[in-house]
Amino acid sequence: MTRPLPNPNSRSGGYFHKQRAPLCLLLYALGMTFLLLSWFLRNQAGIEWIFLVVGGLVLVVAASFHHLVVQDEGERISIHFGPIPLFRRDVRYEDIRNVEVGRTTFLDGWGIHVNLPGTWVWNLWGRDCVVLRLRKGVLKIGTDDPQSLADFLNDRRRPHPDADRKRELAEKV
Repeated sequence: MTRPLPNPNSRSGGYFHKQRAPLCLLLYALGMTFLLLSWFLRNQAGIEWIFLVVGGLVLVVAASFHHLVVQDEGERISIHFGPIPLFRRDVRYEDIRNVEVGRTTFLDGWGIHVNLPGTWVWNLWGRDCVVLRLRKGVLKIGTDDPQSLADFLNDRRRPHPDADRKRELAEKV
């Protein structure tokens, strides 16, 4: 779901998008399976605790990757998984050099990781993404709304109309 946010710092009215994916349902099922195994193996010394801890961790990870939110926060774009906010990244608009709509590869996968060429991938589901070439590195943001996000980011990274004039004046001094 994409909607404009009232944001006084935003030139284009703000951006908010929350993508949901079924992958978390598989993780919830896996976590519950480990918890059930812990219950059934409760008389096995030590092993029940392993299944209990692993099941709990899998449930926390599942809740951490339930959805991916990309949102304008004034001078930066915020990317975070939730509803448990363990993983978050902010990118200042001034650090963005180029924005383009792209696709992730099968090897890029889902989640948060860096691939072999050094590109960071933040992806919840699917292969559509927006590729941000930053001052330091490349970031692929997975989304089911790539064109809207790319348009918003291209608008935000463009300088204000007075910025060129200010830059020219600063260079003359």
